[in-house]
Amino acid sequence: MAYIDFDELYRKHEKKLCHIAFSITKDRHLAEDVVQETFIKAYKKIETIEDTQKIGAWLAAIAGRTAIDYLRAEKRRKWLPSDQSLMEQIFSDQDIIHSIEKEVEIILFKEEIQHLLYMLTQEYQQVLVLRLQYGLKEDEIAYKLNLKSGTVKTRLHRARKQLKKVMTEKYPA
Repeated sequence: MAYIDFDELYRKHEKKLCHIAFSITKDRHLAEDVVQETFIKAYKKIETIEDTQKIGAWLAAIAGRTAIDYLRAEKRRKWLPSDQSLMEQIFSDQDIIHSIEKEVEIILFKEEIQHLLYMLTQEYQQVLVLRLQYGLKEDEIAYKLNLKSGTVKTRLHRARKQLKKVMTEKYPA
């Protein structure tokens, strides 16, 4: 294998890879991140290159796949229901609350959620209380309730969905 100068490689291919990444992500900053990640991946796997004449195509393929991976990761982050993450954040004691108003708002929200929990079926109440108030993971809840992990995941999903429905009925937008 021939010696490959990464500085020269970067100067030669950076603009083309940025264009490829931008065409997929439609975000200039994200495209720059993709190019950086592309060169990191390439550096780690440089010994797999057999034909240095095809290094541009190899980098382009890495950039395209990395851009798609970034979009998928972003989609997963955005797909999480905001009310779920909000509830888990509120019920965890890890965050430091900086203002009295925010603290009161959270206390009132917790009380409202507690009240609305009683409107759910017993099986949904159990899994949500164990998840939100006690911070148990799905496998821990499954062990406590003598259920399968898949059953707990389904119940948590349905419980959140039912809780959301109850909340939107009580507080229409």
